[in-house]
Amino acid sequence: MAGSQEAGSNVAGSKGARHGGNLFTVLSATALIATEALATAVAAGWALAGLLNLGDVGEYALMGLFSLAAVYVSVIYFRRAVRVEASLTV
Repeated sequence: MAGSQEAGSNVAGSKGARHGGNLFTVLSATALIATEALATAVAAGWALAGLLNLGDVGEYALMGLFSLAAVYVSVIYFRRAVRVEASLTV
């Protein structure tokens, strides 16, 4: 009997560790996606402003506008990733 209780506690402990590992994975993936999205947004704002000769103010405005969109997409990605990871129970 005591052996079965110990085995059950190990399984419960591994589920807790696995859940924490999943959260770390989601945070890491979100950081990667957010970094790529922000870099793309800044580069797109710089390139588009250069093509349209908008000057420094237009360049910064486009960078800011595209960066807001990138942050929004990153938040949506994080929420969906957390929801999917929460639904995957083993």
